[in-house]
Amino acid sequence: MLPVEHAPCGTAIVSLTPNPIKPRGGVVVLDGWLIDEIAMTLDALAASAPQGVILRSVSERVFVAGADLAEIDALDDRALDAYLRRGADAFAMFHMLPCPTAAIVHRAALGGGLEIAMHCDAIIGVVPSPSDKPWRIGLPECGLGICPGWGGTVMYPARVDPTTAIVQTATGETNPVTTVPQGLFDATVAAGNDPIHAALTWLVAHPRDHGRRTPKSIGPQDAPRVTAALANARAAVPASDAANAVFRCVEAGIASGFSRAVAEERRSLIALRHTPQARAKLAQFLAPKA
Repeated sequence: MLPVEHAPCGTAIVSLTPNPIKPRGGVVVLDGWLIDEIAMTLDALAASAPQGVILRSVSERVFVAGADLAEIDALDDRALDAYLRRGADAFAMFHMLPCPTAAIVHRAALGGGLEIAMHCDAIIGVVPSPSDKPWRIGLPECGLGICPGWGGTVMYPARVDPTTAIVQTATGETNPVTTVPQGLFDATVAAGNDPIHAALTWLVAHPRDHGRRTPKSIGPQDAPRVTAALANARAAVPASDAANAVFRCVEAGIASGFSRAVAEERRSLIALRHTPQARAKLAQFLAPKA
């Protein structure tokens, strides 16, 4: 299980850690090992009835660098479907907890790293000092010819301007932490200050005593404004298989809700990775670095 500390007001602090078998220089990556550890840890936490949960990362280099693309690429389609479902089930445990949850994003949060943070009720962003290079936040999957697989297509536009969210997701554009779209962070803390205090303050101000069926995400209730945003995004984004997949996922979300959108993400990601565009980009990304 992952390390769990106990904080004031009955809050549990869960720390994401690198895979001990694949330490990757201290970088936290969402691989099969970490997904299973998250599920076991949150299952045990649910039995202890915390009043709040804070998610953080022990890595000094990233919050979460994203999913393990090498691990994913080695799976056949059936195994990848099962892998994505395991991740979705594990991350869903955050919003199913009968208490508020907050993620502290203190470094880069990309792809699945941002998705797991968005499964929490709040995201507390740590802003670097002027002398530090800003770390990046976003969903870069379409830049590799694939698409998000754990709800990013419908969680991101629920937190920020939907046109901005859809365009960035469909192009794979990420943001320096200093210029993330308004609304992504529920609170910010300057580097060097205590983000745990900020997270605790948010949790106390936003109590919740019941589980939620979905994380914060767009759904049928958002159809009018998101349909307009989707039209704007389609006009702004060059056509590609990956971008079209994002648009379909958004359409699924506003028609039928979060679960249907995630199912469409899963189907699309599995299909997209076989396209010539994705094969070329993944080969370049996964090639040994000189």
